[in-house]
Amino acid sequence: MAYDENNIFAKILRGEIPCDKVYEDDYALAFHDIAPHAPVHILVIPKGPYVSVVDFSANGSADEIEGFWRAVAKVAQDNNITEDGFRTIANTGVNGGQEVPHFHVHLLAGKKIGPMVAG
Repeated sequence: MAYDENNIFAKILRGEIPCDKVYEDDYALAFHDIAPHAPVHILVIPKGPYVSVVDFSANGSADEIEGFWRAVAKVAQDNNITEDGFRTIANTGVNGGQEVPHFHVHLLAGKKIGPMVAG
């Protein structure tokens, strides 16, 4: 799948759509989800044009990959969700429930999240 430069996260990265930013560095941008599924629901996206975790892992530079995952950990620490625990989710593709074709992870916390997969 080719990267869509007009997906909502690409527009957020370009500043065309605002977000409730919680963190930004050279490799990642983190912001609150507009439709949270937990008391804390933060999205972390890489700054590069990657469709999925597979695309990112295969085509991202070592610096991008390291910087992104360090940013994920920093966001968790900065938002005080590490002690009680949190869930990190990266949906991939249609069957995986990916809604935006830009690699991202969800950090969900602030309550017991429940079973891994419902149904």
